Amino acid sequence: MDTARARTLYISNRPEDHPTADWAAQIASKKRTDSIYSARSAGVMDFNKISYKSTVDGMEIPAYLFQPLNKRGAKGHAAMIWVHGGVHGDWGTGMFPFVREAIQRGYVIIAPDYRGSTGYGEAHYRAIDYGAKEVDDVISAVEYLKTLPHVDQDRLGMMGWSHGGFITAHSLFREQHPFKGGAAIVPVTNLVFRLSYKGPGYTRGFSTQQGIQGMPFEKREEYIKRSPLYQVEKLRVPILVHVSTNDTDVDYVEDQQLVWKLMALKPHLAETKVYDDPAPWGGSVGHAFSRRVNPQTLERVDSPAQIDSWNRTWTFFDWVLRPYEDRSKPLDPCWTQDCSRGRPASPTER
Repeated sequence: MDTARARTLYISNRPEDHPTADWAAQIASKKRTDSIYSARSAGVMDFNKISYKSTVDGMEIPAYLFQPLNKRGAKGHAAMIWVHGGVHGDWGTGMFPFVREAIQRGYVIIAPDYRGSTGYGEAHYRAIDYGAKEVDDVISAVEYLKTLPHVDQDRLGMMGWSHGGFITAHSLFREQHPFKGGAAIVPVTNLVFRLSYKGPGYTRGFSTQQGIQGMPFEKREEYIKRSPLYQVEKLRVPILVHVSTNDTDVDYVEDQQLVWKLMALKPHLAETKVYDDPAPWGGSVGHAFSRRVNPQTLERVDSPAQIDSWNRTWTFFDWVLRPYEDRSKPLDPCWTQDCSRGRPASPTER
């Protein structure tokens, strides 16, 4: 029966039925974003728009590269990949104040607009591969970082929000990866649960992807494979996860599954915190609790939860990546030797 409800509930599995967009408007918006970053970065940090090839299939991946103006010598800087969120999202200007803080702390930051991101036309948009090739696209940014001699390949991390937290978790839960740790903030965790909770309108953006072509009951193994919740057992490096009880995008009933599983299986590696009902911001209740930014000034609009989350995040990465260390210089001998006693320091004294 062809009724309004039937049309609302219909979910195709054909890639040609994937949701469309205004490609020209997206490209124009991306140009504005690039222009704003270029202008705001002047005299503050070294900004460049670059691209690299994905190791999975050679696809060209555009990315934002942020670096300190004054670079240290070889292996002088820790680096992080920062991953944007959204199904067909992109790296936006709202991350400017946080990137600036990272650069001031000595990090090199690369932010990929992986396949499926907006602002690069129809082909890039329709190449979306949620939880699969997009993860390879992001990890491939490491290959570009290898071309920067001042980046220490032994101090690489990753951080993401929402869908970006999903990609971060996926990356850290792989059998092999180059990262020392990462942070997943309000991450998508379980597509099997998520799609049932969000309904047909949301599911269409997944069932019509070329690499999926079906719903969870049709492609059960595919959705399990693409959900980081079912990969937690592989975690071998520290991870920080912050979630919100009043999140109306990645609802707490989804995120608590990851939090509880990490606490149960990886308590020595996982630092988790649940923020209880943080103040809403910009129409997103809870989901953007740690990304409150004035859209005109591009300055932080801090709340107690945002301040606490970022303080914990920076402390976590200070511990994991040690960005303040300039490893292009000889190690301070007093780190390995008790200078007051003239003997090597014991491990507990270091």
